[in-house]
Amino acid sequence: MADALSAAHSSVRLQAALAAGSNPDSGFLDKLVERCAVEPDFYVRDMLSWALTRLPSEVTLPRIRQELDSGDARARSQALHTLSKIGDRSAWAWITRDLLRDPDDEVARTAWRVAVVLAPEDEKKDLAGELVTQLGRGDRDVRLSLSRALADLGEVTKYALEKAASDPDLAVAAHARASELLRRNPETGFDAAVDEAKRLVALGPERAAADAAKTEETAAC
Repeated sequence: MADALSAAHSSVRLQAALAAGSNPDSGFLDKLVERCAVEPDFYVRDMLSWALTRLPSEVTLPRIRQELDSGDARARSQALHTLSKIGDRSAWAWITRDLLRDPDDEVARTAWRVAVVLAPEDEKKDLAGELVTQLGRGDRDVRLSLSRALADLGEVTKYALEKAASDPDLAVAAHARASELLRRNPETGFDAAVDEAKRLVALGPERAAADAAKTEETAAC
C-alpha cells in the first residue's frame, strides 16, 4: 500500500487511495496523511481525504490537527479540506485566526470554507467580523471564495459588510458591496455583482445609498 501510494503514475496512486478507503485500516493513517502533503494530483488528494474520512474520527482528528501547524502550505490546506469532509464540529476551535489569514491563498480559502461549515451559530457573527478583514485580498478566485463564505454565513454578515462598504480602500469597499449583493441574491453572478459594486463605490456613500433605496423601492413595486 505504501509503495502504491507513492507510485510514479497517478492512476496507481488513485487506485491505492480508493483501496485504502474501501478497506479502512488505522494502520494506514500516517501514510495517508503524509501523502496528502505531497500529492500533486487533485483527484488523488481528494481520494486520500475520502480514505481518511473512512477511519474513526477519534483516531484521525488528532493526527490531522498536527498538520494544521505544518510549515508546508499544501499540508495545511489538505488537512483543512479533510476536516471539512469529516465535518466534526469539535474541530472548530482549531480554525485559528492565523489560518483564516494564512499568507498562502489556497490555505486561507480552504480555512474560510471549513470555518463556515464548522462554526457554531453563536460564533458566526465573530467569524464574519474576522472574514471581512480579508476583503480586497487576492485575485478574482480568492475574492469569489471569500464572498461565497460570507454569503453562506447569512444575515450575520450584514453589519460587517455594511461597515466595510465605507472603507477608504476602494478595493475593500467594492468587494464588501459585491459580497452583500451576492448574499442578498445568490443568483447574481459574481462578476455582475463586482461591476455593480464598483459603480456604487464610484457614486459615493450618499448617492449609492439613495440609488440602493430607489432600486429596492422599484423592486417592491
